[in-house]
Amino acid sequence: MHARIKGVNTVRRKLASGEVVTYYYHRATGTRLSGALGSPEFLASIAAAEEITRARTSGTLAGLIRDFEQTGKWRRLAESTRTEYRRVLAFWDAEYGSCPLPALEDKAFRRDVLKWHDAFSADKPREADNRVTILARVLSWGASDGPLEKNVLDTFERAYQGDRSEKIWLPEHVDAFMKVAKPEMQLALVLALHTGQRQGDILQLAWANYDGTHVSLRQGKSRKGDKLGRLVTIRCTKALKDTLDGLKKQSPLILTTKTGCSFKKRYFASQWERTCASAGIEGLHFHDIRGTTVTMLFQAGCNLAEIVSITGHSLRRAQEILDKYLARTGAMADSAIAKFENVLETNYAKRPAKRTSSE
Repeated sequence: MHARIKGVNTVRRKLASGEVVTYYYHRATGTRLSGALGSPEFLASIAAAEEITRARTSGTLAGLIRDFEQTGKWRRLAESTRTEYRRVLAFWDAEYGSCPLPALEDKAFRRDVLKWHDAFSADKPREADNRVTILARVLSWGASDGPLEKNVLDTFERAYQGDRSEKIWLPEHVDAFMKVAKPEMQLALVLALHTGQRQGDILQLAWANYDGTHVSLRQGKSRKGDKLGRLVTIRCTKALKDTLDGLKKQSPLILTTKTGCSFKKRYFASQWERTCASAGIEGLHFHDIRGTTVTMLFQAGCNLAEIVSITGHSLRRAQEILDKYLARTGAMADSAIAKFENVLETNYAKRPAKRTSSE
């Protein structure tokens, strides 16, 4: 068994004698590394190759990206966010990695980036905004704490203007989803509705977070100015408690695949989208359930401070959701509230707790 080492390529060759040997190469420079794997000589050769990389990229956008990835700001990002940043920054490195630092401060660089943004956003506006936003984040760090004098992308006109504040899962959506969903997707919906948490936090929710009456967790996504995600403690509704108490613990995690494995983000998303399609639900995302929980709590009589202590929203964001939703509907009809409570307190909410080995 051979370990994979970040930034190192492994090549195996069969010699004329029949012996199979392994060579290691520094990925960025192509330099062959010397010494046995993990030996002082091997580590020294990696350090020498890294120095070549630093010298080669010094004074360029590629070097600025590399330096940003060594900062505390980078380390405070959630691992999923760092993975997304690496994907996007690899794109910009390929496009402008050799661009010298003075050129990054020129309007011509801004024009080139925004020209790309205008063209790419015709088909993928959100992705275009995302890529420019991440590049701007690096330039912002470069201007505030790095070698740049200014960030020429400090502002730009976004292509995607969608606001999902008024996207709400209504009782009929919950009912339709639960009728066709597999037990794992049912449980995901119940957890989301009753806790108001993000998908990433739901997927990482462990039995250790549940004490029989409350669910406590530190959210994976931190708010601006926070080094860590917000710690929230949620008292379980009767339906949520009944659901959790009735589940078989087949993993340290509460929500798993039918075989007891943790959900990969893409696999969960594909299963969720497939269930929504089967239920005839269009235009609603998993993330919209958080807004649904906000409105449910408000209709139940909770004030903003009580709502955000559960969901982890900022006060401003929670108010925006309520303003959008209540402006569109005036108020939930009493019959809709009654139906929602019925769905959450009875069969559909409890269905995940009835899983059997055959399922």
